[in-house]
Amino acid sequence: MALFESKKSAVTTSPIPSIVVRTSNVAKELISVADNHNVSIKKLDFKILETQTFIRLLSDGDDWIELSHQEIEDITDDMYLNPKFEIKQIHEIEIFSCIESENTTILDLSIGGNATLCKIYVTIKVGNIVTYSETFERDFFELIKKKKLRANLLIGVFDSMMRSNFSELMAKIRVNKKYLFEVQERYVVAESFEPVATINDKLILHYDIKRKNMDEAGRIDYSKRGYIISVVNNDLLIEYIKPLKGEIGRNCRGEIILPKEPLIRYEPTFTVSEKIKQIDTPKNIEWRATVGGYVTFEGGVYDIKTEIDVKEISFRSTGSIETQLDADVSINVKEKDVLKDAIGTGMEVKVNTIHIDGNVGPEAKVTAHKATVEGQVHSSATIRADELSINIHKGTAYGKEIHITRLEHGTVEGDRVFITQAVGGKVRAKEIEIELLGSHVKLTASKRIEIKKLQGGENVFTIDPLLNMSRESLEKELASMNEAKKILDRSEKELLEYEKTMKENESSFEEIKKKLIYYKRNNITIPIVYAQKYQQFQLFRNKFDALQKEHTAKLNHFTLMNEEYIALQNEIFDARIINHERWNNYNEIIFKLIEPAIDVIYVPLEGSNESVLGLHEDEDGEFSIKVVSK
Repeated sequence: MALFESKKSAVTTSPIPSIVVRTSNVAKELISVADNHNVSIKKLDFKILETQTFIRLLSDGDDWIELSHQEIEDITDDMYLNPKFEIKQIHEIEIFSCIESENTTILDLSIGGNATLCKIYVTIKVGNIVTYSETFERDFFELIKKKKLRANLLIGVFDSMMRSNFSELMAKIRVNKKYLFEVQERYVVAESFEPVATINDKLILHYDIKRKNMDEAGRIDYSKRGYIISVVNNDLLIEYIKPLKGEIGRNCRGEIILPKEPLIRYEPTFTVSEKIKQIDTPKNIEWRATVGGYVTFEGGVYDIKTEIDVKEISFRSTGSIETQLDADVSINVKEKDVLKDAIGTGMEVKVNTIHIDGNVGPEAKVTAHKATVEGQVHSSATIRADELSINIHKGTAYGKEIHITRLEHGTVEGDRVFITQAVGGKVRAKEIEIELLGSHVKLTASKRIEIKKLQGGENVFTIDPLLNMSRESLEKELASMNEAKKILDRSEKELLEYEKTMKENESSFEEIKKKLIYYKRNNITIPIVYAQKYQQFQLFRNKFDALQKEHTAKLNHFTLMNEEYIALQNEIFDARIINHERWNNYNEIIFKLIEPAIDVIYVPLEGSNESVLGLHEDEDGEFSIKVVSK
């Protein structure tokens, strides 16, 4: 019976006479025989007759000592990692020729290793079929030995794990008798001592890595070229990797691998200010920020500063500036010329604090915690800041507290908005306060709109509790609340059924409990039936307790959702529209109800002094807008 089955295999023949040789390099010997007999090395095969293993220590002289198999296993790791220790093998092999036959087959496997040859693998390719026989395992491992010798690797050394790694595969083949390799399989057949690589010194400017902005094609975006680099407390700014010589290894050929001497080229020569701390470890030196700000390097000294003055922010001078919002960086943009832009076209600025003496140009975007614009904001520009102050606003502004001197057809969204004069535009906020209101302004608030002086008309005042929520979002929340109510109802029904069953069986439970106590006190064997029933009662009670806890959690969840919904509906009755002067021209007031989803509209009469207006619901459930108290 053939051991390995596939398409083809090798059988011996005698075009050249068998040759017995002793060699330390089987691969070299096969090449020599092939050359001497003018045949392809692929036509040659060999049999391992004997392998001798020798070692020596150069410090003890040049005499080689032969080791037995047990003595090989006793070699210590320290010995292998001694650079003066040498190991070699002499193999006695019989070389003969072979030819391919259509009737017999070989197992198609290959041997390979990692770059250092400290880990060796055998790969068995897809499609191989093997048939089990009494000599299968012996022939299989003999084939691997021959593959290793062709690769000039040691055998019987560094391979103690080989048989255990194949144990599962051997078991499958032994049980199935015939085995098909449906996927490629790889196994470790030898593992020696991997060297530790030498580390050359390196200086890494971590803070500067942020400067390199790439687009999807890997090109540098020069509009965002990192004019300043922001950091926060404890940010890693610079790192020096110390040189470290590697550690000795030994590969599966028995060769010692000596580490290279490390290259030293980047030893630090700079100094740092007190705002940067140095952390020295055996492997590296780190320099970390102790405060927020931006990194500077002047006169060989790294420092962190917080405030910077620039003439303008433009593509030509600085490019866009992006820093961390929580870094303590403040930028003062000094360009005041009304005919120029302090923030140029298309520039993007992200910074903790920014003071702009002049104008914000077209398509510019500014993001900050605190921002001040002394000039005007272009109609296509956008500014976002928690605290925002703008002189003339024509663009789009978002913030928590916003102060605008003059609104000219711009858009404003925030929590609290204060405007000195408004001439056209849209404002959405929880609370809005305007000193002088002109015409064609749309004001939407959830709590209060207050006008000190009304000069124009065609304005729309809207109270909308869903200021920061769309009708679609509300409907989703209502759907979630309805689903929670259904789950709560099912839970309550299940709980009631369990409670009813508990009450019906309570007397039986107590009776069994008393009997069990009696049996235990009198050392009487407890009947199995009673023990089982008592256990069933206990499990039922535990389930009941768990259901109670689950029901309480669901009830609390539904109650919270319902309370939030009711509070949202009731908010509109507390909202106010306040006008400190008489109503002039045509102005429209709208209160948007949630339930029912209707708009209540009111137009104050010309010259009326209805200073405080709110939503009113009469006894018949009709809604109207009337004068109310503050």
